[in-house]
Amino acid sequence: MSAPQVLREQLLKPKAVACVTACLELEREEDSILLQTLESTLRLLARRWWALTEERRELDASLERLTRQAAPILVASFGVGAPAATLLATAGDNPERLRNDAAPAALCGVGPLEASSGKVIRHRLNRDGDRQANNALWTIAMVRTRAYVERRTHESRLPKRPSAVFSVTLCANSIL
Repeated sequence: MSAPQVLREQLLKPKAVACVTACLELEREEDSILLQTLESTLRLLARRWWALTEERRELDASLERLTRQAAPILVASFGVGAPAATLLATAGDNPERLRNDAAPAALCGVGPLEASSGKVIRHRLNRDGDRQANNALWTIAMVRTRAYVERRTHESRLPKRPSAVFSVTLCANSIL
């Protein structure tokens, strides 16, 4: 930032909301045209930030409402919530590709691909597919896994710190 040190100390805050609020509350300084222009620009940018934040809130609420209308059972499933919109968009873009149970996994890039040669049978990670849908599935799996581990630990049926392999196995099983 090329602003004077005094202005940077006044405006630079750890959280974005605090920084934008500080920019909105800037008072006009009559020192120089450069400072006046900088302060005016910062105030305009702060107003635009608030306007875009409000637009994003409205769009998020609309998307949530539409997702609940389109797939109420999916949204009501534990741990799904907001990622359901991403999964619906992926499925909606490619309805002809959803022929069987394995198709959604392939579409999201979470199904294994056969990489066998000769007598050796093996699989490799599928790197194709919709990365946003893949991330939505990962988020759902992590929420479900965390809840399962907490519940089972509370029931004293799991160690206090489960191993990483155990967590990954739970994550994979919670999707299937």
